[in-house]
Amino acid sequence: MAELNGIINDGFLYPRSRYRGQVKPQNLVFNANLQEFSQKVGYISSLETNGKLSPEEAYQKIEKMWEQLKKSKIELGITSD
Repeated sequence: MAELNGIINDGFLYPRSRYRGQVKPQNLVFNANLQEFSQKVGYISSLETNGKLSPEEAYQKIEKMWEQLKKSKIELGITSD
């Protein structure tokens, strides 16, 4: 079990990239949301590729997550500057 925790903590299962933008709390939160979105899209794509989800289900899930990501950007007050 300790070995599994090490794998998780080393970023193998949940990799995170360093933030390289302007350091503001809202930017850091959005970056975390964006990385989570990216990771979930990868999982959904894999499930669809392996036949566990239909293409339509995968599309709907990704579209819903995209709308949530856009909403978080608006709520955090992040502009496209």
